[in-house]
Amino acid sequence: MTLPGMTETNRRWWVLATMAGSLSMIMIDQTVVSVALPTMHRDLQLSSTGAQWVVNVYMLLLAMLVVVGGRLGDLFGAERMFRIGVGLFVGASAACGLAHGEIGIIAARGLQGVGAAMMVPATGAILINAFEPRERGRAMGIYAGSSMVFLAIGPLVGGVLTQGLSWRAVFFINLPIGLLTLAVAHLTIPHSKASRVRTGSFDWRGGMALIIALGSLVLAMMQGQVWGWTSRGTLGLFGLAALAAAALVWYEPRIEEPLISPALLRKGNFAIDNVVLAATQFALVGVSVFGAIWVQTVLGFGPILAGLSLLPLTVTLLLTAPRAGRLYDRRGPRALLVGGTLLMGASLAWLGIVLHKLSYPWLLPGYVGIGLALGLVISPASTDALNAAAPQERGEASGLTQMTRQLGGSIGLAVLGAILAGTHAGSGAAAGRSATTTGTADGYLVAAGLMVVIAIIAVVASRRSSASDARPAAGALKPAREISLASPQHPVVESSLSGAVGSAR
Repeated sequence: MTLPGMTETNRRWWVLATMAGSLSMIMIDQTVVSVALPTMHRDLQLSSTGAQWVVNVYMLLLAMLVVVGGRLGDLFGAERMFRIGVGLFVGASAACGLAHGEIGIIAARGLQGVGAAMMVPATGAILINAFEPRERGRAMGIYAGSSMVFLAIGPLVGGVLTQGLSWRAVFFINLPIGLLTLAVAHLTIPHSKASRVRTGSFDWRGGMALIIALGSLVLAMMQGQVWGWTSRGTLGLFGLAALAAAALVWYEPRIEEPLISPALLRKGNFAIDNVVLAATQFALVGVSVFGAIWVQTVLGFGPILAGLSLLPLTVTLLLTAPRAGRLYDRRGPRALLVGGTLLMGASLAWLGIVLHKLSYPWLLPGYVGIGLALGLVISPASTDALNAAAPQERGEASGLTQMTRQLGGSIGLAVLGAILAGTHAGSGAAAGRSATTTGTADGYLVAAGLMVVIAIIAVVASRRSSASDARPAAGALKPAREISLASPQHPVVESSLSGAVGSAR
């Protein structure tokens, strides 16, 4: 059974639509809750810590488990992990919408994060294997661009649903979207008859070390401002993260089937692509989170208008990403990565300078520039990273890519939040608005400086040509370009995800 009008030729575009829609659902849930949180706080009688964890637990578990989800996709099939992840995410969304207390909403949000960690790597692997190398840049441009747009418009969607219906609608909206996704995926993504798509076993010791390292690091970043950056709790978490990371670095090269392959990090531009994606996510946080706070606090925008204020960024990104993907297909990643990071730095510097004018029109060139820069960077870097991996490594590669992006965003929240919190205000509302403006502007300038450094690294370390399909070892799966969606012997699932989180991931 297939969708009306679907042929084996255009099936891959149906796969793209399904995967892009799924990733967008995950991305929007990272930011959609922020606007609904004050109403949730009142209705559920959340404590201050509980309200914070409604947001944090989702991002924490997503960052901790996305590499694990990618590796499981390599072992048991990306399409299988995708379906399980969507089912868990939809069920957890229903539990969020039905929650009537602090513990219930936090637990349900945590399950959403687990489901997302299973979905995100699978979407990238399924997509990259559905397209031949010459088409991947364009496809990944649409995939990554649409997801970033939904990440940016999350506050707007949350404001509309909360004001028009209820904060519960923020979660219930995932039910029809998720069920439709499962239905379309059933018709577009072939089912794997094999129970495994890659020989080997799961590296449980490496998995536990990675979870402890990431969990401790992200938790320390999230709680540092609350507990104090020099408190015992914060320093203890940083120390635990360092020990677990050291154990992981020591252990992984010494086993045959590591969770994180050291060889993968040396392939093509994989390492540079991930550094660029992490830095870009760091910078994007400053605009999507602190920029939205600034226009509400200083300019007096409401939640819906604050979401609309980012529209120039999202529209430019959506228009640019597919075109940048086609440029990557023809010319490779280097010029796009360098140009995009420099433009991002210049745009952030512009915002940092003109923010003191307290006028929204002055922000428009910066927002347009950031949208253009994101379009130039996100798609080529994500595609190049996944292309560097062999088909049987793509779940791992996708998980690593999404993990670095999540870490970049978490570090961005911590660093830019600390800069904003460290700006001291005098007495009175005017002094408070002035301090918020100064702190936000300083955060933008710090992010601008980071992007210039990343541009220099990209010039020095990145290769000019695009990464082609890495050749698998003897006996391994065929490269994705040899796998036909029309062939029942080689279903898409046989090569699993290439960049989990978020590219994802």
